[in-house]
Amino acid sequence: MLVKRASLALLAAAGMAMSSGALAQGKGDMGFYIGATFGQSKVDLEDCGGGVDCDDKDTAWRILGGYQLNRNFALELGYHDLGTATQSVPGIASIDFKANAIEFLAVGMLPINNQFSLYGKAGLYRGEVKASATLFGVSDSLKETNTDLTFGFGAQFNVTRELGLRAEWQRYTSMGDNATIGESDVDVMSLGLVYRFQ
Repeated sequence: MLVKRASLALLAAAGMAMSSGALAQGKGDMGFYIGATFGQSKVDLEDCGGGVDCDDKDTAWRILGGYQLNRNFALELGYHDLGTATQSVPGIASIDFKANAIEFLAVGMLPINNQFSLYGKAGLYRGEVKASATLFGVSDSLKETNTDLTFGFGAQFNVTRELGLRAEWQRYTSMGDNATIGESDVDVMSLGLVYRFQ
């Protein structure tokens, strides 16, 4: 009888330890994080060629903050400077498009192991495009804002429990206003760091 009671006590203690470990692991997957990315943007410019020169690539950078609800799901808020794209007719006219976006995203994560995971994200952005045009030496400018969809995917490698490295692709759909400066998709390839608070 004493052996049976001791066995039951040991089983109960083991069960409590396993439950505590699971709770601790679940809690470890939750929390706030911050990050930054750096990469290259590409604007889907129209009417290129035939005497119109286009420079559709530039440096892009982002700062972000998020909250991880569990090991598979997080919410992110970020600001993304998408750089400048240029269209020009040499000696006649040129126009620069400078864009940025504030974004709110849902992030779905698929852990492969303790260090490596794949993720996809989707949400809304509030974008701003500033167009600066010069025609025969006369300059003018215009600013437009719009709200549309953004989505992307990537991979994260956790160097430590707090610090992770990201590589990702993201698209901002229909940036700009078609009635004035036109709409263009903007794609960004980037590398970044995220730091999770424990």
